[in-house]
Amino acid sequence: MPAPPTPRRLDPALRRLGTALLAGAALLLGAPAAGADEPGWTAEPAAGRSAGSVRPYFYLAGTSGSVLEDRLALTNTTDRERTLTLRGADAYNTADGALAVRPARRSTDAGSWLSFGASATVRIPARTRAVVPFTVSVPPATPPGDHPAALVATEADHEVAVRIHLRVGGPTLAALTVEDVSVRGKGAATRVAYTLVNRGNVALVPELALHARGRFGEVPGRAAHPLPVELLPGQRVELTEPWPGAPVFDQVRLTLTATAPGGARATAGASGWFVPWGPAGWTGPGLLALGATATAALLLVRTRRTPREEPPAPAGSVSRPRRPMPTEHELTGVPR
Repeated sequence: MPAPPTPRRLDPALRRLGTALLAGAALLLGAPAAGADEPGWTAEPAAGRSAGSVRPYFYLAGTSGSVLEDRLALTNTTDRERTLTLRGADAYNTADGALAVRPARRSTDAGSWLSFGASATVRIPARTRAVVPFTVSVPPATPPGDHPAALVATEADHEVAVRIHLRVGGPTLAALTVEDVSVRGKGAATRVAYTLVNRGNVALVPELALHARGRFGEVPGRAAHPLPVELLPGQRVELTEPWPGAPVFDQVRLTLTATAPGGARATAGASGWFVPWGPAGWTGPGLLALGATATAALLLVRTRRTPREEPPAPAGSVSRPRRPMPTEHELTGVPR
């Protein structure tokens, strides 16, 4: 039988390195994953009358001077008691469609119409779900249309806002305008900046179409498509629209058309030159466009310089010396 191999001793430095590596691996494997910054409680509309129905927001409708009622569900998912404070607030949407709130400062602000009675402060035992009723008192002579609001639950530095879609009965008007149209960037990175304003009294989910026409004909635009924003009454939002079909060299008239359900429609435009002044403009399509334009200008100048044939002078007339024609300068190149 072959002799067993002679065991070799590891170098002390290698042994210390191996021990350190094993300890580090044990720490990494044994360390718990970092958890999300969760408040330990949730706030949402209480389930509707249908069994198991889930509502992402409140929807309330009534006439001016009416009192509307609904319920908020608060769930404590931790093993300790939670104390939450409830309040009403005005709501609006950010440019990316997220819900944002602000304090209701006037009696005409919908956030000031919310009331929780004696339940403005709620203590929720561990692992418990509490249902809190609230009312919305619509003041008399409130104008019809949508009045956005939110119900806000707060504990320490954490708060959760629940959207309330509140519509007061009466004539509604869907109207919007497109303003401040401008073009930024160039090439495939070109974007069209504009502002949408809701001039009516109902929330709008608009669509936008982009049409462009240049000196050389139609320019690729963008067909009508929905925008990822809900425009609340009176809201003004600044947006940008990608325009990958923007020309390299042309004079373009750009038209934006915004539409929304209810008959809302608005247009606005801008015009200007697309000129590739950068180094990339002197190669590829930019150079071809500039060359075509220069050629057209050259042909136009040469056509203008073609001499015209004059009719012969009648017999017996006195020939007068012809005045010298002014010199015309021909454009033969493109500035560098």
